[in-house]
Amino acid sequence: MSNPGEADATPITSPRQLAEYLAAGGKPRERFTIGTEHEKFGFRHADFAAPPYEPAGIRAVLEGMAAADDWEPILDRGNPIGLKKDNASVSLEPAGQLELSGGLAGTLHETRAEIEAHNALVRRVAEPLGIGFAPLGFHPTLTRAQMPWMPKGRYAIMRRYMPTVGALGLDMMTRTCTVQVNLDFADEADMVRKMRVSLALQPVATALFANSPFTEGRPNGYLSYRAHVWTDTDPHRSGIPGVFFEDGFGFERYAEWVIDNVPMYFVYRNGRYVDVAGQSFRRFMQGSLLDTEAGTATMGDAADHLTTVFTDVRLKRFIEMRGADAGTLDMMVAQSALWVGLLYDESALAAAVALVRRHPWTDYLALRPLVARQALDAPWQAGTVRDLARDMVAIAGDGLRARARRSSRECDESVHLAPLESLVAGAPTQAERWLERFNGEWNGDITRLFCEAAI
Repeated sequence: MSNPGEADATPITSPRQLAEYLAAGGKPRERFTIGTEHEKFGFRHADFAAPPYEPAGIRAVLEGMAAADDWEPILDRGNPIGLKKDNASVSLEPAGQLELSGGLAGTLHETRAEIEAHNALVRRVAEPLGIGFAPLGFHPTLTRAQMPWMPKGRYAIMRRYMPTVGALGLDMMTRTCTVQVNLDFADEADMVRKMRVSLALQPVATALFANSPFTEGRPNGYLSYRAHVWTDTDPHRSGIPGVFFEDGFGFERYAEWVIDNVPMYFVYRNGRYVDVAGQSFRRFMQGSLLDTEAGTATMGDAADHLTTVFTDVRLKRFIEMRGADAGTLDMMVAQSALWVGLLYDESALAAAVALVRRHPWTDYLALRPLVARQALDAPWQAGTVRDLARDMVAIAGDGLRARARRSSRECDESVHLAPLESLVAGAPTQAERWLERFNGEWNGDITRLFCEAAI
């Protein structure tokens, strides 16, 4: 989302302008970076409830982080709803899930160090408030009605609109957490290859990172309930759209799809969000929105509109991988390692393209509901998704070794794939480990999860 006062006021009249905006994100390969984002649920140590915005809640956490580490507040109608410093930011998801959008790292070693430092700061600020944070894919105990709402204008609009297009949209907003990595492309051809590979293989990532087996205190029958939620959130802006695999796909075709197929949520005018949910961005460009307060469509509006696309992989001026549940520190770094290894080395990317081309894209699409329930044990061809994941992780390892980015201990980045190598060798997913503990030593006490999963 563009911050107030920073939006480009240039009028937009053609999809070509949006295509050119996207294409401007291309970089020389030597300038490729890694941006990792992760979310986590707040909980009160006293009763495991979600902390409110205020008093003594999420607002206090943000203010404490700003005071302790020189972060600049981001305000919405006078309320701090995020922080920014250098190339990084901290933001709030609708129910107060705290999100770090990391800076632009050159290596995965830097990514891990950044997350470790962020987690340490959050603990230092939150613990005196009696608050902890746990990265899990779906909230394990609270009902939708028990989740708080943060004072962000765009969320009020989405809260009204979501139930009109899907049964689980409000759950997506309030009860899910994810980890994603944002990666660069060189040019249009490079973007197309990376988008197709990552979209096709995103269900495999969902299986590897499954970490949401509980709903309202009990096992829910899924290993990634977060992934299930996305199957009934909003079909117009989520999933794996076929347009990405059509002949001729590129920046302009994507821009046309966003403009014509993804309904709007809002426009930002005069310091507030104007509700235009469900209306067409094409009509906005033509000056025929029902709400005249929106005025002329601008490039800033188009950039905001791109942030309301929720496909499993999202294209902006970079590529966002969105298919994984939030999890442990090791798993969050492994998620970034998986995609860096697959996409940033030319030989590895060629191998990944060849792997994906063995089957039509619709076969990968069909995996989405299966991996939500069964994760790596979901059927795939003559075996299971674990077989496909094994090939995927092996290619990523080759790619990371070829990058040869070494830490101070002289380890290359492939060391960060260790948790995934264990999984493809037969280890249980994070979700399966929690279920084993729930049914074993926890004796059904779901509250044990919060402290064991906490950062």
